[in-house]
Amino acid sequence: MRYYGILFVILLFTGCISSPVTYYLDATNGDDGNSGLSAESAWKTLERVKGLNLKSGERLLFKRGEVFRGELSISAEGSLENPVIIDTYGELKVNPIIIGNDSSAHAVHIFNSNYLTLQNLEIVNHGNTPLPGRSGLKVECYDYGVSHNIRINNVTVRDVNGSLVKEEGGGSGILIVNGGDSILSRYENLIIENCHILRCSRNAIIWSGYYDRRNWFPNKHTIIRNNLIEQVPGDGIVPIGCDSTLIEYNVMFDSPDILPMTEAAAGIWPWSCDNTIIQFNEVSGHKAPWDAQGFDSDYNCRNTLIQYNYSHDNYGGMVLVCDNGGAGSYSCGNTGSIIRYNISIGDGIRPKRTRQGMFSPGIHIAGPVRNTLIERNIIHLNQKMSKDIDRTMVTSDFWDGYADSTCFRQNVFYTADVSRFDLTHSTNNLFDENIFVGKFENQPEKCIASNNNSKLFYQKIVLERDSSGYRALRDLLTVKEIQDYKCNFVDKERIERFFTSLLAD
Repeated sequence: MRYYGILFVILLFTGCISSPVTYYLDATNGDDGNSGLSAESAWKTLERVKGLNLKSGERLLFKRGEVFRGELSISAEGSLENPVIIDTYGELKVNPIIIGNDSSAHAVHIFNSNYLTLQNLEIVNHGNTPLPGRSGLKVECYDYGVSHNIRINNVTVRDVNGSLVKEEGGGSGILIVNGGDSILSRYENLIIENCHILRCSRNAIIWSGYYDRRNWFPNKHTIIRNNLIEQVPGDGIVPIGCDSTLIEYNVMFDSPDILPMTEAAAGIWPWSCDNTIIQFNEVSGHKAPWDAQGFDSDYNCRNTLIQYNYSHDNYGGMVLVCDNGGAGSYSCGNTGSIIRYNISIGDGIRPKRTRQGMFSPGIHIAGPVRNTLIERNIIHLNQKMSKDIDRTMVTSDFWDGYADSTCFRQNVFYTADVSRFDLTHSTNNLFDENIFVGKFENQPEKCIASNNNSKLFYQKIVLERDSSGYRALRDLLTVKEIQDYKCNFVDKERIERFFTSLLAD
């Protein structure tokens, strides 16, 4: 009996010392002199947890309904079985708010961490004046190695007052940084989901990583999904230095027209990335002075797949596919892009001149891109609101070189006004079984058009019901709520059936 009693005490003691700790913060009733180990003995300020290194299974909880001012800086070493959790507690339904200082480069900083979940917080970082490089949430991995399973869930980031100029450092709602000289560092299985990015200057979610192909150490298996981006004037979602990224069910809308005339931006696009999948997203109301497309397959990228997306009412067109021919050896160019089963309605409505006039083609191909497939998309260009608006369907132009081997196959090209194809000096363009509805100038030579029944089908099923396309093509969309906002996503089965019927003999 004495033996078993001693064993019980030993086991109890071992369990106590290994049990994960939970820390509590309460901005109203807390005290930094407390232990922080219960709701009744909570800490008060963010300063108390500065530099806190959280361990496997530990939690840091913020009381709901409270406002915390300053900067939250955290490192964590969780495990796959027991991740570190930063979350909330309390009976109120209002998430706690963290507000950065006037000079804060970031309000929340997650540094060199493993297996960490940050969720159910609201982050604000406005300051008195715009600050170049300012972000709401900065997740950083530097001289660390591989950071695994970082998850950002149900976080609101709003009112980040960064610079509107990219070359000054811009600004962002969420900034993901990986780098290092002594130890190459990257993320594996990073997830950003169910977040709301609101009124952030300049960008919403953007990376800073290894872009040089001579020293490329890409983040692996990133997922960006179910996020709502609104009133962000610049770029929406831009992975940089990533491989095998999935971007789906995100919405960006109502971008304010406040960027300087020198600035280019677009909705969702990768840079220096391989094997990116962009699908089931909606981008509308982008008003950047340059570009302003819904989607983009940018240079220094290979095998970008843009499919089942909805683009509408953007100053630019549906998509940009580009390559900087003068980039040099740090870039692999742009090869193997696939653009398929996307819907564009009412894009290309830029109302004012920019660097190349009123330039806003439905599809823009720039520079020496190679082996691009543009297949089974609907480009529905409505009547111009003014005579000066550009109404080009496809432009393939110069950026230190011209495109080669671009295939346009079984797309619907509709225009309410006279439209044109401007292929300039691009080579080996193939137009195969496309449906041309409306009047076009410079229709490509050696163009194999679809049978006339396809044109009549589109006129009957779409134009006779609703010439604008919004109501008639809604049958190809499905509604899903993202952050209480009703969003329209392309339905995979419906659009595939539509094209099967459209192209039937």
